[in-house]
Amino acid sequence: MGATRRKFTLEFRIEAAHRVIDTGRSVREVANELSVLENSLSKWVRDERRRLDAVAGTSDEPLTPAERAELIRLRRQVAEQEKDLAFLGKAAAYFASKPPSPKDLR
Repeated sequence: MGATRRKFTLEFRIEAAHRVIDTGRSVREVANELSVLENSLSKWVRDERRRLDAVAGTSDEPLTPAERAELIRLRRQVAEQEKDLAFLGKAAAYFASKPPSPKDLR
């Protein structure tokens, strides 16, 4: 049997990429430390560098640590709210497909 595929949150991927970008350590070193594949971490670093370059083009200042922490918190909150909305949508579909019987209305 094959191993199950691990999924990493956006917050984890960004933090892992910043361990490489901010500290100047090698992708291999950080990947071994975090027990992730080098290829995956390389892609996360490349994506984060692209994002940082795009942000740098729109603003003269990089994010402060407080702004970065708030951004991560807000992304986490949005992800949690998206999960809640998906659950509520499924619950609504379930209850819409099963109308209450007359005995339940008494």
